[in-house]
This record gives sequence, structure tokens and C-alpha cells, in this order.
Amino acid sequence: MSLIPTTILTGFLGSGKTTLLKRVLTEAHGQKIAVIENEFGEENIDNDILVSETDEQIIQMSNGCICCTIREDLRVTLQLLAAKRRKGLLNFDRIVIETTGLADPGPVAQTFFMDDEIAETFLLDSILTLVDAKHAAQQLNDRQEARRQVGFADQIFISKADLVSPEELDGLRHRLKHMNPRAPQKVVHFGEVALSEVFDLKGFNLNAKLDIDPDFLKEDDHDHDHAHGEHCDHPSHQHDAAQGQGHHHHHDDDVKSFVFRSDKAFDPAKLEDFLGAIVNIYGPRMLRYKGVLNMRGTERKVIFQGVHQLMGSDLGPMWADGEAKMSKMVFIGIDLPKDILLQGLEQCLV
Repeated sequence: MSLIPTTILTGFLGSGKTTLLKRVLTEAHGQKIAVIENEFGEENIDNDILVSETDEQIIQMSNGCICCTIREDLRVTLQLLAAKRRKGLLNFDRIVIETTGLADPGPVAQTFFMDDEIAETFLLDSILTLVDAKHAAQQLNDRQEARRQVGFADQIFISKADLVSPEELDGLRHRLKHMNPRAPQKVVHFGEVALSEVFDLKGFNLNAKLDIDPDFLKEDDHDHDHAHGEHCDHPSHQHDAAQGQGHHHHHDDDVKSFVFRSDKAFDPAKLEDFLGAIVNIYGPRMLRYKGVLNMRGTERKVIFQGVHQLMGSDLGPMWADGEAKMSKMVFIGIDLPKDILLQGLEQCLV
């Protein structure tokens, strides 16, 4: 039986997760979707689209979707849903997990790799993060959860963009790009978004079909080390883009990204040892990392990516005739020692 695709929907309080989710659930796409909601969600899916409630907190919705509230740990909830599906008691094609606005998506994502039973039943497709344009500057300045949600994202949806000026929106997009260059950004209005931008994004796919995003680190590669402006009034900057600063205002976001690239091949053994050591020490602070590598000993690209301490790699497509064999890696994390990482990677080259 094929794996059940799963999407994690995250974003700070009030960013529009429920609005987006409701739109996805009520659209006539013919898919049956199981929704897992954190119990302390700021707003449960409105009762007008719910049909009945059972003791088990699994609710069948009018369009064939089901919704359940996490009473225990996520793993138990997923196992329960899988068991009911196997027995024919529930019918669904995919799962969406809506996290509470204060959640760190990391542990949720790790559940899909740490537990064999879950890994054999579910496929983590992607992490979608909603960012509220009106309140993002303050939330990103003051709340690490908000920054982590951006760092983990495979796709960023910006809501409430109509409530800010074009300059503010431009400043926000620039800041998000610095924090996470690998996640495409899209402005959404009241959750109106095509299903093709929500499902089957393969953000976590590690196989030969995985193509690194065409714009993967294409521009904006300069070092993302942000220093505070001297007149900064931390923690919440009083002079954000609203003051006409555009994106020239420097933030000291602890979630930052940086890029390593080289046209030399990696020595596989050296790279494995180095990355193993780095992940051992800095794993909890490494949110997402991903790359296309030129490895000695293979004519195929090596696709590698990880979340926290979990790292995987796979053979990708052949290098095309005439294509420059270039290794590109992006690291997104919290106060990572960029110099140590870059120097260490240099030493792993042939």
C-alpha cells in the first residue's frame, strides 16, 4: 500500500492557518483529507463544516474529510488513524496536521523519521508556513517560534498583505528570503491558494525524482549576517519598514541561512565524517539543510537534506552533458557557526 502523504501547516497565532485549511477542505477536489489539530489551537475548525462528534474526538465532516484533535502524542494519533483506515472504518487519502501557533514544527516533522511504524505508513510531504504581513515584523523580532516556523518552511504563504504598504511587504519578503532562501513565497488572500501549491510539494522527498528548486539559491547569495542598526530599540524594532526603511533595516534574526558552493568534488568519507560530527554537536540548532552534491566516485548528483539530527542522502539524476558539476548546499539554523561549517566543508573536498 502506498504511503499516506502528510502536510504540516504552521504559522504564528492569527496568521490564517484555519482560513487556509477551511478553504482546502471545502474545495471540490475529490480528495478525502484527515486533519489533525493540536488541542490548544486558537480556533477549532468551525462547527458549520462539522457533522458529528464522537467520544474519540474523530469528527466526520460534510465533504468526507475527517478531523481529529490530538489528545495524546502525535504518534499515537497517527497510529490510530492508520489502524482505522486499514480496518475500513475511516477513508482518507492524505493528512494535514495543523499545529498550534506557538509550536515548533521540528519535533512534529521528526515524528515521521524517528518511528519505524510511522515511517512505513506515512510520507511527510512538506511544511507550509503562514506569515501574517501585518504583524510579522514584531512576531519575528520577539518570538523564536515564529522564526523557527519560517526556517522550517518548504513553502511560505504571506497573508494580510493588503493591510501593509508595498514597501513593508517588500521588506518582509526580503527578510524571509534571508532566513530561508529555499522556500518559495506566495502572497495569499483569505486562504485562496491552488491545491497544487499545498499538496504533493515533495519538500521532504529523498529520491532520484527530486529536483532541487530551479531558483535554489540563484540570487541573494551574499552572506546573510545581519547586524543591528545602531539606533535599534530591541526587542521590537520601532523603526521597521513602516518607517520607509524598506529592506535596508538590518535584523539580528537568530534564524539565518548561508550557502556553501564549490566546483570541486567532495570526498565521500571525509564529508560523511564531518557532517556526522556537525549534526552531533549542532543538530538541535540546525532547522533544515539541503543540497545537490558533486561526489567523487559517482556520475550522478547526490541529493542530501536533513532536519535537526536526521540526515539522509540519495542518488539523483546524472549530471547532464556540459553541465558544470557544482556542489550547492544551504543551511538554515539558529546561530550556527558559519565559519566552522564553511571551513570544514572546504576540507572535505578532493
